[in-house]
Parts: sequence; C-alpha cells; structure tokens
Amino acid sequence: MANIKSAQKRIAVAERNRLRNRMYNAGVRTLVKKCLGACAARGAHPDETDRELVTTSVRAAFSRIDKAVKRGVLHRNAAAHQKSRLSRAVKQALEPAAAPSANG
Repeated sequence: MANIKSAQKRIAVAERNRLRNRMYNAGVRTLVKKCLGACAARGAHPDETDRELVTTSVRAAFSRIDKAVKRGVLHRNAAAHQKSRLSRAVKQALEPAAAPSANG
C-alpha cells in the first residue's frame, strides 16, 4: 500500500475505474451473446417474432458498445470490429438467401 496521500488517491481512483470498466465490458459481452444467440435461433427457425428479437437485440448491443466507447472503456476500433461482426451475423440471419455463393 502506498504511503503518499496522492498515491493512495490514485489507487482508489484506479480501482473505481477498473470496476466501472468491468461492468461495461460485462454488459457489452452479455448483449453481444444475446444478439448472436437470437441470430442463431433465427437461422434455425425463421419466424416474424424472431426477426423482431434480432433487430431489438442488435440495437441494444450497438447502443451499449457505443456507450462503452464514449466512456473510454472500449477503443473505437475494437467497437467497430464488434459491430461489424454483429452486423454480418444479423444480415446472414435475416437474409439467408443473400449469402455469397462459391461461384460468385
């Protein structure tokens, strides 16, 4: 443990930030998993309610990712990578016939 008062304050601030970052990252992971799960369920059994579930889950995941970037928890390039991954999964779930073929 630090003896200097300013160092003790920095330790407290770092711990507070660590817990905040952990909370945001956990939320992002949870919503991304829900979205990917909804996409997988949509692919197995296409249904109109599944379509709504996919769109609402991707909207929630994008919102949480953007908030994490705004708060400095995620780097913007990492967020863009995750959003791109989700968009690809959602597009494939909603438009399975539009998937690219091997012959072009």
